[in-house]
Amino acid sequence: MSHYIKNLIQEGEHQQLDFKYEISDSQKIARSLVAFANTDGGRLLVGVKDNGMISGVKSSEEYYMVETAATLYTKPEVPFTTRKWTVEGKTVVEVIVHPRHGKPHKAPDKEGKFKVFVRVKDQNLLANAVLLKYWQRKSQERPEGVFIHYTEKENLLLKYLEENGSITLSKLIKLTGLNKRKAEALLVDFMLLNIIEMTLTERSTFYTIKDM
Repeated sequence: MSHYIKNLIQEGEHQQLDFKYEISDSQKIARSLVAFANTDGGRLLVGVKDNGMISGVKSSEEYYMVETAATLYTKPEVPFTTRKWTVEGKTVVEVIVHPRHGKPHKAPDKEGKFKVFVRVKDQNLLANAVLLKYWQRKSQERPEGVFIHYTEKENLLLKYLEENGSITLSKLIKLTGLNKRKAEALLVDFMLLNIIEMTLTERSTFYTIKDM
């Protein structure tokens, strides 16, 4: 069944696939587990280099390192399953993470503070306040949905997006005069109504009209 792993490797790293040469940092692995769980789920292939070369795991301790990462450094703990594959005489460990059900998972950031991470393309990024509030509202929203009373603020946002294509939170605050909390709430409302969508990158976050 080595062709299964080789086919995965050919896909390259992406939103649902990450390669790990080895597991030497449990907190870093915890961030990957959390990011997968908070997004669309995914797979870690341990024993595969970033360039897709198969190095194989060095010992059975790799599994226990993943277990340690999940147990000690994910809150709530991220469940996962593993499978071992032999490819070209080397062992590759496949770690499978399913999308979360319930509250978002957290893992330590580089300063050791537990934060929510999401998977964006091939990166694990911090979730911002707007996304966290969106998740919270979405889980609490009643079946009849969200209603917005259109005022000058809402119209300013839509007009700006139509003319400029995208907007940041700081620009929205400057444009409307809203404080940060109210500006975040406005963005969340529009996201819940599927009017706008968020694009999260390593350097910035911006919002655009959602393609219908």
